[in-house]
Amino acid sequence: MTDAVIVDAVEFPLAVALGATGGPGRKTEIVALGSGREVRNARWADSRRRWDAGSGVLSLDDLQAVIAFFEARRGRLHGFLFRDPLDDRSGPASAAPTPLDQPLGTGDGTTARFQLIKVYGAPLRPWTRVLTRPVEDSVRVAVAGVEKTRGVHFTVSPSDGGVTFLAGAIPPAGAAVTAGFRFLVPARFDTDEIRVDLTAFLAGAIPTIPIVELAA
Repeated sequence: MTDAVIVDAVEFPLAVALGATGGPGRKTEIVALGSGREVRNARWADSRRRWDAGSGVLSLDDLQAVIAFFEARRGRLHGFLFRDPLDDRSGPASAAPTPLDQPLGTGDGTTARFQLIKVYGAPLRPWTRVLTRPVEDSVRVAVAGVEKTRGVHFTVSPSDGGVTFLAGAIPPAGAAVTAGFRFLVPARFDTDEIRVDLTAFLAGAIPTIPIVELAA
């Protein structure tokens, strides 16, 4: 058995990931009442993303790279890191991360650790996503709007997304802590078998390579 949150620190082939299709999904239970009204209940607190990487396979080399990666992960057994082609950064897709992209919290003079998050849908019914696999050298942090230096003022954990301020740099009371970053998603294959008809593939048929997000 393996823990769902433990993943191999290896990234799914980037060229293929950037061509994958998919996105977030939720699970909502809907009960129709006799009056014609309905009752809706969210079964999941958070969304879960699914992708099909088959659409990103453009050559035999791509296909061989994916199969090698699949074999190394033993199919569904071991997780890995996946770059979501739609959503891989703290701000707009067209812009590089800035240290003001996302609010992490407010300093109190003693708290040293803040979690990387991304807020969706503000201001109406915002949803906060906890991000645990940042691209370490992309993380930028600011306190009260002033950017701090990684390694001098703070460190970042690439395995849980924690930002820890070093002694002498802990945010003072009332100071807004913000950050910008790129991130990967813990994921696994959602199949134990990849089937490819080489003749069909060479004729343009796309193999199915399902991938699913793992809980943070």
